[in-house]
Amino acid sequence: MEAVIHPKSLLSLPSNPQTRAFHPSQSLRLRFPCKSSNLAGFPSLKARAFTRKPSELSHGLSQKPQSTLLSSPHSIWESKSLLLSNAGKSLGQGLWRNVEKPLTCSAGAAIPADGAGFVDAKEKPKFLGVEIQTLKKIIPLGVMFFCILFNYTILRDTKDVLVVTAKGSSAEIIPFLKTWVNLPMAVGFMLLYTKLSNVLSKEALFYTVIFPFIAFFGAFGFVLYPLSNVIHPIALADKLLAALGPSFLGPVAILRIWSFCLFYVMAELWGSVVISVLFWGFANQITTVEEAKEFYPLFGLGANIALIFSGRTVKYFSNLRKNLGPGVDGWAISLKGMMSIVVLLGLVICCIYWGVNKFVLNDPSLPRTERKKKEKPKLGMKESLKVLFSSRYVRDLATLVVAYGISINLVEVTWKSKLKAQFPSPNEYSSFMGDFSTATGIATFTMMLLGRVILRKFGWGVAAMITPTVLLLTGVGFFSLILFGEPLTPLLASLGMTPLLAAVYVGALQNIFSKSAKYSLFDPCKEMAYIPLDEDMKVKGKAAIDVVCNPLGKSGGALIQQFMILSFGSLANSTPYLGGILLMIVLAWLGAARSLDSQFSPLAKEQLEKEKRAKETIGEPALEVSKEVKAIENGTTVAPIASDTPVNGSALNQDLTTESESSSGNSNTQIQ
Repeated sequence: MEAVIHPKSLLSLPSNPQTRAFHPSQSLRLRFPCKSSNLAGFPSLKARAFTRKPSELSHGLSQKPQSTLLSSPHSIWESKSLLLSNAGKSLGQGLWRNVEKPLTCSAGAAIPADGAGFVDAKEKPKFLGVEIQTLKKIIPLGVMFFCILFNYTILRDTKDVLVVTAKGSSAEIIPFLKTWVNLPMAVGFMLLYTKLSNVLSKEALFYTVIFPFIAFFGAFGFVLYPLSNVIHPIALADKLLAALGPSFLGPVAILRIWSFCLFYVMAELWGSVVISVLFWGFANQITTVEEAKEFYPLFGLGANIALIFSGRTVKYFSNLRKNLGPGVDGWAISLKGMMSIVVLLGLVICCIYWGVNKFVLNDPSLPRTERKKKEKPKLGMKESLKVLFSSRYVRDLATLVVAYGISINLVEVTWKSKLKAQFPSPNEYSSFMGDFSTATGIATFTMMLLGRVILRKFGWGVAAMITPTVLLLTGVGFFSLILFGEPLTPLLASLGMTPLLAAVYVGALQNIFSKSAKYSLFDPCKEMAYIPLDEDMKVKGKAAIDVVCNPLGKSGGALIQQFMILSFGSLANSTPYLGGILLMIVLAWLGAARSLDSQFSPLAKEQLEKEKRAKETIGEPALEVSKEVKAIENGTTVAPIASDTPVNGSALNQDLTTESESSSGNSNTQIQ
């Protein structure tokens, strides 16, 4: 082959050349950028083919200075090319066909002096150690999550105020409302969502789902609530209550204040639909697994910050009544202000979603991954019960799930009934709930930081028993103040409290500490408990718990309360029996946690030893311990939020399953 070198700055040599080893198989391939279509007999050259025409390459390189060549996308090839002629046509009819002029290419200028090799691409720009391209997705998602959780806290506090403090209603309405209204509407909504997802695009589905929520909350604050005395069938409800008796106060109240109950259900659906389905579905769609593992825990921490600020907002609007004149419905004014914020932030959420789809997702440079959803086994009730009864380990784990759901419901409804007795005014009730939400956010944020230390220092067993212990101690104190408050009246009076106010404060502490312990310790421990199971039992056991235990835990407390109210006439008359049931359930919970610890800890240690032996046998540092086992050692957890809806656990469990399965053969559970 004959080479011709033109002297017009086409070849730039380093000022102090160094001696290098020559590797023909690699060097020629790197230095001859050729069109792939004409290299049919030369696969090694064809693999490095350059697609630009020779005339364009020659003209472009002769015009550009060297600094420009190095900064262009093809600077690597342009900076190390050689000038060739087409004299050697015997070499596959020349490197390019139909070329009459000599091929001109620049060469050698970008070769590093130390011979370290070539860099194929620029390092992507970063801010605070994170790639700018990633921040384009993560920052909008973080703002969306903040707005959604800010709204959810306002709605959650407001729904309780509406249904508990309404005339002709009380906290007794909540168990009936959850069972006979909330559950059917949630099932119906998800069936409708499934139908819509088959006919609408993802963007159209998002707007179709979220706009009815925004419109309803705006209409409720400015239309439905001001007209509540007109649209509520108060006279009909009074007749039904007189005919059925006071035991049916809760069911009849659903009809009496139907618009408030509709608000209650829509607020609950905001948590389960907008957070769990819309947000996490969108987040898992546009983020990679690596980004999710890095930033999803920060979403959980940020959510608790939203809880703190939204609690202060509720407190502010609830105190507006103090500055209003006599005869003005202060709660109506507060409700309009809070619903205005909900509508405004709802529109902000839609704008962010539109902007991300319009300006961010169209960028082809953003990393994406196509994730395959894990096909979960669909077990029927019979198969689920068979799995639960066949394994003591799964049975203990199921007891934990059911016990928490029943316990928290038994205490919460009773506490809200006392809260209404202490704060009968909607503004006072709402103001207290604002303080309650702020305190819950602070406690949960703190406990999530301490949870890792507790898991690392004291182990799984201690961490798993903290939540039932907190429920037991605070529950005993709460029910004792209700049942035996009169002998303590002089002591409490010296502290400036009545037995009722003391019960309200102790019940609030019970809810705050139990929920913060649940989100920071109970949920991670529950997910870690699946790790030592074999693959078949791990999948079937989780499916059985989802089918049987989750619904039983959520509705079990409500069903028990309904039975007690209908049997004894009121929630107050049922309080001693509810306290006894709570004591038995929590003791069973502690026993199951102790039993599960005796099985889990040896299996976890055995798995750690297997991992270490595997590393020693192979002798390669590339073999890494699975992230679930690391979680056991380090106490690392994904931070959830302090809400009634498991907004991030489901997202991680569903969409990061593929990543967790690849980490270890028998250790593929994602920590919630």
